Amino acid sequence: MHPMLNIATAAARDAGNIILRNIDKLDRIKIEVKAQNDFVTQVDRKAEEVIIEALQKAYPDHGILGEESGTYNEDSEYKWIIDPLDGTTNFLHGFPQYAVSIGLQYKGRMEVGVVFDPIKNELFTAARGDGAQLNGKRIRVTDHKGIRGSLLGTGFPFKHPQHLDTYLETFKAVHPQAAGIRRAGSAALDLAYVAAGRLDGFWEIGLNAWDMAAGVLLVREAGGIVTDFSGEGDYLDTGNVVAAASKVYPALYEAIKPHLTDDLK
Repeated sequence: MHPMLNIATAAARDAGNIILRNIDKLDRIKIEVKAQNDFVTQVDRKAEEVIIEALQKAYPDHGILGEESGTYNEDSEYKWIIDPLDGTTNFLHGFPQYAVSIGLQYKGRMEVGVVFDPIKNELFTAARGDGAQLNGKRIRVTDHKGIRGSLLGTGFPFKHPQHLDTYLETFKAVHPQAAGIRRAGSAALDLAYVAAGRLDGFWEIGLNAWDMAAGVLLVREAGGIVTDFSGEGDYLDTGNVVAAASKVYPALYEAIKPHLTDDLK
């Protein structure tokens, strides 16, 4: 295993153990509101502390971007991008769809990605050029063609209500053709599911880099395509993403593109 992927995997499992230990303590967990529909708990913070401690011990000069703790060593060519609990709202409601996400950039390019679902004990991993795996077994995107009959994932722009009408237009454009559309509440897992062939494609407005850094590498290493809403590769900066199997992506992108406002392109 890639040595940096090995470190990230161990850190993700440690964070997952913290999450698991708190599943039966939901009524005692202190919740803070960061912004509208955006919550954080001591579980998020403790999980992120464990991850950062492990990464800094192994690579003290590397930069870090954590959802809860901000940035460290911003001038480093290496940047770890961390979401200690993607799907906090799901976690707080006992809805078993959330994950730890850890990605590594080198000179702006994703090199390593780990998405760990502690409930299902599913570990999705990828290293640039080495493919993607689920629990040590190679995964690939589906061979499905087009949108018709596909199963797609998406996310509502609940943190960006100004984009709701635009989002609904994209949904209406895709819905008649797809066999189904799922909104499960964890972009990291949605992207991992695209990589594993459980979903044929995914799109969302207004994500943060830590929501998708690991997941987009998984999709690409599994043979899929990932772009922003301009068809380019600036999704980590814009927060807008379309990810799909290679034979699904063109139809999915063309379906939603006409409905996007200029500020989303």
